[in-house]
Amino acid sequence: MGSVKLWRTDPESDYSALNELSRNRIQTDRIEKNWDDMLRVAGSLKVGTVSASELIRSLLRSDRPSALTKAIGDLGRLSKPFFILNYIDDEAYRRRILTQLNRQESRHTLARVTFHGKRGEVRKKYRQGQEEQLGALGLVTNVLVLWNTLYMNAALEYLRSQGVDVNPEDVARLSPLGNRNINFLGHYSFSLAEPIARGELRPLRDSTDE
Repeated sequence: MGSVKLWRTDPESDYSALNELSRNRIQTDRIEKNWDDMLRVAGSLKVGTVSASELIRSLLRSDRPSALTKAIGDLGRLSKPFFILNYIDDEAYRRRILTQLNRQESRHTLARVTFHGKRGEVRKKYRQGQEEQLGALGLVTNVLVLWNTLYMNAALEYLRSQGVDVNPEDVARLSPLGNRNINFLGHYSFSLAEPIARGELRPLRDSTDE
């Protein structure tokens, strides 16, 4: 908690043990002044007229943040203390977050294993090329997840058909993000002619045959 910073709306309020962490003040008047613009931004995200990445780039385009950018930051700081306190107080909530983090890290691990070419590095120097590489990686990763899901479901159905008692709690812990069953380098089969297998050379080509 030493690196955590919290914000307050009232500088005179007593937050007891959190006083030292809550030294920064939120500018609620800035949120109020920019509220209509913030609603328009939220609406644009909701209906999909602008993507989150485009919005972030637009808001952070300048070295000097606009009033709208600062107001959005203030609004985010309002909810941060509630999240942190809830995280500390609610064990079930912490477990749900940890589960989600583990799943996300498993997804990243699968992507890293899949992207073994070029040492897993995005080598394109321009944005479109990088997006194409990452898009292809995402497609292949999703295919692997689908493959694992189909076979996991088939395995569960087989167990049930054999009268095995499948516990729903165990099923909930299954993940299609494993990769031990995937051969990323493929299988190679070499069928050699008998003379070659005995160590002889292949027949020389006659230039008149071309």
